Amino acid sequence: MTDQRILIWFRSDLRSHDHEPLHRAIQANPDFLLPLYCFEPRQFGQTSFGFPKTGAFRAQFLLESVADLRRSLQSLGSNLIIRQGTPESVIPDLAKQLGITAVYYHQEVTSEEVAVENSVHRMLEAIGVKCHRFWGHTLYHPDDLPFEISQLPEVFTNFRKQVEKESTINPAFPTPKSLPPLPYVPAGDLPTLSTFALNPPAFDNRAVLKFEGGETAGKARLDHYFWQQDCLKTYKETRNGMVGADYSSKFSAWLSLGCLSPRYIFEQVQEYETKRVQNDSTYWLIFELLWRDYFRFICAKHGDRIFRLSGLQGMSIPWKEDWQRFDLWREGKTGFPLVDANMREIAATGFMSNRGRQNVASFLTKNLGINWHMGAEWFESLLVDYDVCSNWGNWNYTAGVGNDARGFRFFNILKQSTDYDPDGSYVKHWLPELIQVPAGKVHEPWQLLPVEQQRFNVKLGVDYPNPVVDLFKSAAANEAIYNAAMQKAGMGAKGEFSGAWERGKNKNKLGKDKPIKRKG
Repeated sequence: MTDQRILIWFRSDLRSHDHEPLHRAIQANPDFLLPLYCFEPRQFGQTSFGFPKTGAFRAQFLLESVADLRRSLQSLGSNLIIRQGTPESVIPDLAKQLGITAVYYHQEVTSEEVAVENSVHRMLEAIGVKCHRFWGHTLYHPDDLPFEISQLPEVFTNFRKQVEKESTINPAFPTPKSLPPLPYVPAGDLPTLSTFALNPPAFDNRAVLKFEGGETAGKARLDHYFWQQDCLKTYKETRNGMVGADYSSKFSAWLSLGCLSPRYIFEQVQEYETKRVQNDSTYWLIFELLWRDYFRFICAKHGDRIFRLSGLQGMSIPWKEDWQRFDLWREGKTGFPLVDANMREIAATGFMSNRGRQNVASFLTKNLGINWHMGAEWFESLLVDYDVCSNWGNWNYTAGVGNDARGFRFFNILKQSTDYDPDGSYVKHWLPELIQVPAGKVHEPWQLLPVEQQRFNVKLGVDYPNPVVDLFKSAAANEAIYNAAMQKAGMGAKGEFSGAWERGKNKNKLGKDKPIKRKG
């Protein structure tokens, strides 16, 4: 028996499995735990460019995830306290009201979240309440890396090879079998979307999946993808798809709010390899989790540099803030079908494939030359799977100002279209005005002769827009601007303007590396 009275502050870790703060709190005092989730008004304000910071898709997924966590805790004998307000006000008030002696939580690494943590620490320290923070968002724990965070390699491949060779993955923490009942305190009501001046998003039948928030739905998705449909065995071959539910795992949405733990996914992959098959595809899913780890560790190393316009490279590029063209981009009216289809998908559903994200980000920065912050904030507002580290890390990378930047590289939209949507099924899925255009012409509709436009029932400039820029001339112009910025920064010009760029050209070799090790 102990006299500790512990508050568990849930944040982006909305689960009961593999939850170290919950596990450690039970060890410290199995008789008094107070689980709390706090809806922060700051998270429902506006971004610097005036977009809703948390749009309707994200907000709905969050509400569903919090509701599911409450049901989970109730089934274990406890409940989830829900409050609206800033944590630095809510948590000290509860601590004084209930005699809380310690607060346990998972730490974050980015500036806004860390600032909140620091404010909570100061307020609690003033009233004699201790804070205990834990690391719980990555596959690998920082203590088990073969280097200090300050020495983290700036190139992903170097990070991956060292980690896979020298580090091990800890076992997931067990899910508690029971929890103590709450002391007498109002549990609080779950807010609605209208609380945050948001309207419920309508489900679009063209969406790849109806994302439902929560640990329960996340585990169900994994069960479907791994065990029911047996999709993991072909993940590497299908992951670049864009149409349908099962071309990729879609775990990112549940990982973003911690409804699924990466270590839980890893252990399920291990079980799949034992019971079904072990191949490049099973490795590849872990490889993608490593990218997610890497961006979080990069944020831990570099702090708010990832949010600076000059990026991790510190490059002063004269980005444009051309709202007219930006609106064409976000509304899916650029005249390039692959870009437009992806932008209409994210606007209608809050989701877009990884292949799509890379293409539209490249087009915004390398063809339109528009401030990459605008794109990053638009994604932040819309994406149901928004993860601050992955989103801003990837935008740094694509804009050419992030770690491992190798000069000006852009995605050749036309080549990408024919490589990943050869029959035009994806663009026709989201651009019904092009439905009658044959596959060989659908990715370059500006080439259609007037007689073909009449035959295929699409009038350029009326039914579908003409291209907003010349693909290659615009890239060449922006390459010159980029190279000038590199020379000014003393980095030298390293343009790679020839053709489409894909992250990691030698990915097919990775499956031959030493198997990932697990502790325990």
